[in-house]
Amino acid sequence: MVVRVIRLGTPRAEDEGLRLGTVRRPPRGVPRTEFASQNWYDVWFPNLAPSADTMKLGQEATTPAQWSAFVRKYRAEMATPENSHAITLLAALSHQTNFSVGCYCEQEAHCHRSVLRELLASAGARLEVPPRVQP
Repeated sequence: MVVRVIRLGTPRAEDEGLRLGTVRRPPRGVPRTEFASQNWYDVWFPNLAPSADTMKLGQEATTPAQWSAFVRKYRAEMATPENSHAITLLAALSHQTNFSVGCYCEQEAHCHRSVLRELLASAGARLEVPPRVQP
């Protein structure tokens, strides 16, 4: 059993399980009834998405210092009781069933899901090892 950290809208892995959209907004132009069939997500879980202001910081980050500021702010948001309980719950569920969490961003390294991966790991989640990118 594992949790996968994925890009929403990509083809599903075999035995991926439930797909959670940890995004602030649903995909544009996609009818709600087609979110799952188009591989966006099965359940929308915006609690683990950055706030609008924090998301803007991440999208505008072009330097390591700016990215670090985004990471600090997002981690602070995830440290609230409501969000930390959700992370703890997902970490525990990863020992019982397969599921995935994701966002729309193309590059995980410049996306909140890279930080979410670290938070889940720190909470004891069983994470799928991401495939190595060939140079």
